[in-house]
Amino acid sequence: MIKNSKKHLKDANESYLQHMLVALKISFQLFVASLKSLFHSIIPSLFTKSASTKIKELYFLIEERKKNNY
Repeated sequence: MIKNSKKHLKDANESYLQHMLVALKISFQLFVASLKSLFHSIIPSLFTKSASTKIKELYFLIEERKKNNY
């Protein structure tokens, strides 16, 4: 597992801390989008595009990071 983790960090061109901070940032954004989706499921007029917009933003962020790091 450690060998695979080191390879992944090398491939991403990031230190452990850099990678952890980015992953935590993405995780938090997904968590917020999940909560908005939960509220949307209860009251459909709330957050009508929040989750889908965030998913698209994160997709483009991750794809851009891949282009720059691989």
